[in-house]
Amino acid sequence: MTAPDVRLRAVEDADLPVFFGHLQDPEAIRMAAFTPADPSDGDAFAARWQRIRTHPTGIVRTILADGQVAGHVASYESGGDTEVTYWLGREHWGRGVATLALRAFLTEVTLRPLRARAVQDNAASLRVLQRCGFRVCGQDRGFANGRGAEVAEFVLVLDE
Repeated sequence: MTAPDVRLRAVEDADLPVFFGHLQDPEAIRMAAFTPADPSDGDAFAARWQRIRTHPTGIVRTILADGQVAGHVASYESGGDTEVTYWLGREHWGRGVATLALRAFLTEVTLRPLRARAVQDNAASLRVLQRCGFRVCGQDRGFANGRGAEVAEFVLVLDE
């Protein structure tokens, strides 16, 4: 399998319908777990992305895989820490896109330490984070809209 050509760029308005489409995938919602209460609410989606794109400390990029909008990757402040997050459309899963995108993002966002979170049963996301140098430093529990229940998650850190 040939590695995809993965690039990052600033989020454009035309990317948002693709992101919204990704958010309608029940399997992706279950895997990510921490999603909006109503992923189908277009107005709430638009308002959330307005906040994300204008947040003074946040950095968000569109992930392009072989020229197609594949998802997004972002960093943001939460409780005094800077965290990273990403979302990839299912059609791009299993091809190394998330790992390549996160590695590229980490060359742009050089602040350390960085934190990340992943539901404990999301083995694919944990592999992506660990391949990019993150290590598990703790555990937490939280209510996950995508599963309608409290779930266990790993907290990871990238020190270097």
